[in-house]
Amino acid sequence: MELRVFAREQHGISRRNISNGALRVLYRLNEAGYEAFLVGGAVRDLLLGGHPKDFDVATNATPEQVRGLFRNCRLIGRRFRLAHVVFGQEIVEVATFRGIGEEGNADRHVVDGRIVRDNVYGSIEEDAIRRDFRVNALYYNIADFSVRDYVGGMEDLDRRVLHLIGDPEQRYREDPVRMLRAVRLAAKLGFTIDETAEQPFATLGELLCEAAPARLFDESLKLFLAGHGLASFRELDRCGLLRFVYPATAHALRRDADGSFRALVEHGLANTDDRVRSGKSVTPAFLFALLLWGGVRDRAERAIAGGAEVLHAWADAGDAVIAEQAQRVAVPRRFSLVMEEIWALQPRFEQRMKKRVMRFLSHPRFRAAYDFLVLRAEADPALAELAQWWADAQSADPETLGDMITQPVAAAPATPGAKPAAKRRRRRRRRKSSGGSDSGGPDSGEPT
Repeated sequence: MELRVFAREQHGISRRNISNGALRVLYRLNEAGYEAFLVGGAVRDLLLGGHPKDFDVATNATPEQVRGLFRNCRLIGRRFRLAHVVFGQEIVEVATFRGIGEEGNADRHVVDGRIVRDNVYGSIEEDAIRRDFRVNALYYNIADFSVRDYVGGMEDLDRRVLHLIGDPEQRYREDPVRMLRAVRLAAKLGFTIDETAEQPFATLGELLCEAAPARLFDESLKLFLAGHGLASFRELDRCGLLRFVYPATAHALRRDADGSFRALVEHGLANTDDRVRSGKSVTPAFLFALLLWGGVRDRAERAIAGGAEVLHAWADAGDAVIAEQAQRVAVPRRFSLVMEEIWALQPRFEQRMKKRVMRFLSHPRFRAAYDFLVLRAEADPALAELAQWWADAQSADPETLGDMITQPVAAAPATPGAKPAAKRRRRRRRRKSSGGSDSGGPDSGEPT
C-alpha cells in the first residue's frame, strides 16, 4: 500500500454535490473528535462527475458511539454491524473501519472461505484493503477536503478499468456476489473488467448458485432497473455469468437461431433504461416477464405440440419456469403473479370475437399484457398487425369496435405452431317442467 493524498485543488469534489444529511454526519463526527470520511461509490461517482443518490460514511467511531451522537440513529445488521442515521427520506449509512482480523475471532467467522460474520474493527488502512474494487476504496476527508487513495483507485478511474483488491479467487470465495458487482459496475461506468478480475468467473461462477436467492433478487434490481439494464445484460452474457443466475434465459438464447428472443430482451431493457432516465416508474414484474419469456414460450410450444390446450399450456409453462427460477433468484409472489398473468394472457389477443374482446379490454391486467404484446411486435414484425388492431380497439367507440370485430382478420397465433383452443359447446338449458324445478346449475359463462 502506498498512500496518495489529493489536496482540495487536485480533485473535482464539491460539497455542493454532497447531501445535507451526509455533511451533517461528517461534521458532527469530526467535531466529536472522530475521523470521518465519505467513502465508496459516492466518492467514485463524484470524481467522475456524477450525482450520487446514496452517501456512505466510514469512521473510527464504533456503532454505539455513532448512536450516542445522533438521536435519529438505529443500529442494524449482525453480519456487518452498521449505523443508519435518518434524515427524513435520506438514510446515511455509517460503518466503522473494518479490520483484518483472524479466523476464529468471535467477531469474524468464515465458512468455506465465505465471510458470514465480520465485526472486527481496525484502521483506515485495513478498511481500504478490505473493500472490493480499487475505485471503491477512495476516501474524502471532511477535515481538510482531500481525497485519500491507498490502493490505486484514482489511477483506475483514469484508465476506466476495474481491479479487485487482493487475490480475486479468494475475494470471490469470500462473497460470490462480487462477480455480479463487477459486471454491474462495468456496465454502469462503461469500464472494462481487468483480466485478472474476470478470469475466475469461468471456474467460480457456479458459486452464485449457492448465494441467497433473496439477495440475488436485490442484486438483479440493481443490474436491470437502475438505468443501465441493457449494458448489464450484455456484460452478464459476455462474461458467462448469465447461465448461473438466469439459466432459463441463457438456455433460450442458445436456442435462439434467428435472434428474435435476444432482440426482444434487448429492446425491452433499452425501453426500461429510457423510462428510468426519464424518471418514469418501472416494475420488476415486467422485467422478469421479459427475461424469462423465452423459457416459458419454449415450454408452452412443446406442450401445445403434444396436444395440450393452449391456455393450460401457457399457465403450466409459467408456473414451471417461475419455480425453477426461484431456486436462483427469489422473485416475490406479488411480482410472479403479475408475470404469470402477462404470459397467460398473450394467446387471448388472437381471440377477436365480440364477447371475448369486450371482456378482455376490461381485464385488470390487460394493459400490462398489451404492453408486452407491443414489445413482442417490435421484435417480431409478424405480430405488428395484431398489436395495431388492439391499439385501435382501445380507442374505438362501441360502434366502430363492433365493425372491427365483424370484419375478417388474419390469424396471428401467439406462438408458432400454436393450436387454437377447442371450441366449447354451449350447454342447452332444460325447460322447467310444470310444478318442478330446474335440476341444472347456473351457466358459468366464459372464463375471465
